[in-house]
Amino acid sequence: MWGLSTQTPVIHWWGVTAQIVTGVLVVIGLFLDSGGLLSFIRSKTTVNPIKIEKASVLVTGGVYRFTRNPMYLGMAFLLSALGVWLQSPAAFIGPAIFVGYITRFQIIPEERILLMLFGQDYSDYQARVRRWL
Repeated sequence: MWGLSTQTPVIHWWGVTAQIVTGVLVVIGLFLDSGGLLSFIRSKTTVNPIKIEKASVLVTGGVYRFTRNPMYLGMAFLLSALGVWLQSPAAFIGPAIFVGYITRFQIIPEERILLMLFGQDYSDYQARVRRWL
């Protein structure tokens, strides 16, 4: 993102607005990341996305009522904050690539495993709550 921002025009007129928007996006991102993490810790299940098969509880409360992937969504908000801070439209290619990549190579495989582990409960959850927002 930084590399792209150095090679493309910067929108200097954002000024204080860019700082405010960056701050809001960072707060939202941190809220989603920490809310997702705390929900997992409270439920005493794994937070390791590489060992999803060790999940012992299907977490559907807290921020998981609004998004099935609050931690990845939080990361996307943080990357978007960086894009605003860099004040370069090209920097927003970063969050777009992140969302596409994490959906294809992490979320979809996780969903397959969670469906095997939790069956109809996970299927019902998928029908109720969106993947992102």
